[in-house]
Amino acid sequence: MASLTDDEKKAAILANIRGVPDFPKAGILFWDVTTIFLNPAAFQYTIDLFKQKYADAKIDVVAGFEARGLIFGAPLALALGCAFVPLRKPGKLPGAIVSQEYITEYSTDKIEMHVGHVKEGQRVLLVDDLIATGGTLGAGIRLIEKVGGVVVEACCVIELPFLGGRKKVEGTELFVLVEKEGM
Repeated sequence: MASLTDDEKKAAILANIRGVPDFPKAGILFWDVTTIFLNPAAFQYTIDLFKQKYADAKIDVVAGFEARGLIFGAPLALALGCAFVPLRKPGKLPGAIVSQEYITEYSTDKIEMHVGHVKEGQRVLLVDDLIATGGTLGAGIRLIEKVGGVVVEACCVIELPFLGGRKKVEGTELFVLVEKEGM
């Protein structure tokens, strides 16, 4: 079987993302990446495309956001041969933590990570499933910088460009595999 081009891989990823109307509230069309995990090839393509992008970036740590960013981030860290640090919602991590508050599309929230898991000067790649308004990624950037880490770049499977999330991460390069429009 012939190898797929990057565009063909992205098309397969896009075909495996479902839209869920009126979730988490009326009028919102939620783009659900969990359906990618039902297709091992599409899931592998996401990791392969991210690995291809960052193979030579000298990443020390991949930091993945709860919940789906953890699922994409951990295998990417393995593929890149670097550490993985989970960025979790409040109360999920035992021991000493450092946190950053942010505003989401729907509410105010906070992310946390263990103290000492990102060290000063380490090169960090942030991973999430989706960028919408940019609040989560912006908080991740501030959290990593707060502990002295260097955010090399952020990456997401999906971007919703009409929500303007890139504005909240200005100054940090953002790589996305696919875009979706509409609410």
